[in-house]
Amino acid sequence: MNNFVTSCILIAAPSSGSGKTTITAGLAWLYRRQGKRVKVFKCGPDFLDPLLLGFASGSPVDNLDLWLVGEDLCRQMLAEAARDYDVVLIESVMGLFDGEPSTADLAVKFGLPVLAVIDAGAMAQTFGALAFGLAHYRADLPFYGVLANKVAGERHAQMLQESAKSEHWMGWAGKVEPLPERHLGLALPEEIPDLAAKLDAIADALATQPIAQLAKPIAMAAPVCFEVKPLLAGKRIAIARDAAFCFIYPANLRCLELLGAELRFFSPLAHESLPECDAVYLAGGYPELHADTLAAHPSIRTDLAAHIAAKKPIWAECGGMLALGDSLTLVDGSVKPMWGLFPARATMQTRLAALGSQSLNFGSGGDGEIRGHTFHYSTMATEMTPVAYGAPCRLGSNGEALYTHGYIRASYIHAWFMSNPVATAALFGAVV
Repeated sequence: MNNFVTSCILIAAPSSGSGKTTITAGLAWLYRRQGKRVKVFKCGPDFLDPLLLGFASGSPVDNLDLWLVGEDLCRQMLAEAARDYDVVLIESVMGLFDGEPSTADLAVKFGLPVLAVIDAGAMAQTFGALAFGLAHYRADLPFYGVLANKVAGERHAQMLQESAKSEHWMGWAGKVEPLPERHLGLALPEEIPDLAAKLDAIADALATQPIAQLAKPIAMAAPVCFEVKPLLAGKRIAIARDAAFCFIYPANLRCLELLGAELRFFSPLAHESLPECDAVYLAGGYPELHADTLAAHPSIRTDLAAHIAAKKPIWAECGGMLALGDSLTLVDGSVKPMWGLFPARATMQTRLAALGSQSLNFGSGGDGEIRGHTFHYSTMATEMTPVAYGAPCRLGSNGEALYTHGYIRASYIHAWFMSNPVATAALFGAVV
């Protein structure tokens, strides 16, 4: 078994809002400017941060999560990244020790050096106590160093560095213009004006700091890749992909390709017709931001109705499910007609409706279980009776419903196909 060696840093923080994504994107941009091949991962089931980080790194961003993705696939993806890239950056989810399993669990499992990014904008010597706590709270954590963010200037930075004492000081970054956000997270890269200039400014701030020098390389053992049988060989899957349907894991596309499917992408926002296909994948995204344009599509309802009449499957998750519904009520109270193929009425709200990791069982026994994640600001009313409910990762949370309506299967859960390629193949029409 070969070992692959690369420079690797896991960028974590005490909490969300500390600036992890900004620093990770700035480092990726900085290392690219140095001529390095950069691969970025995002911990947890995130869609929006990976889009920005993919823009910054120049490569697709994959997710790492010990429960959702699984230890074996995490190990495989890290080894492949170490083999193919000069630098591997991993952005944490929430705080370093938050969640079960946490980012710290991931770091310990794979020996990933942790850089703690601390928002120091409203503190001085307490910075050192916080850095010490993150470094020593867990004895087996491979701690790499600490970086102060949102610093007022040189004098402030000096106080912070002195307070950190024995912790490995990796520099500081001043206050920069925050990247724009909305509900669910960051704006899409194509919606951020002068994004390259913003990344240049962050990279320039980091270029004079110790973090600009690559971390000491670490070795990652290459695992034996598990086999995925081509159960979808000869099948064509049409996938909606644009600003309204953008929550697509890169690993999901690879899973479908490994299963032997031919992927055909189309944009409902651009009023493109449904491609000739054997199955349809409607992923989540922002149908609520583009409701009028989606409703005005001249042929999509007819195309999908003919697809269903031909007894061909559709998998719709979250936003994809809302687009298939009868109507979507926006936060201003206006009611927008949707495609009317799924008897449900959705309503957007200003507060989070659900968040968490869950799995759905699409068949009898454990063989049909696919893991996933739910995160949405809408609620849905329907007369349909769910055929199953998600199994919460944590006790006490409500499981999301799985609906079957003719040849449509739909849920708020964003499925992680690689958690069960066989069940995924069945979802898209394979006989297994």
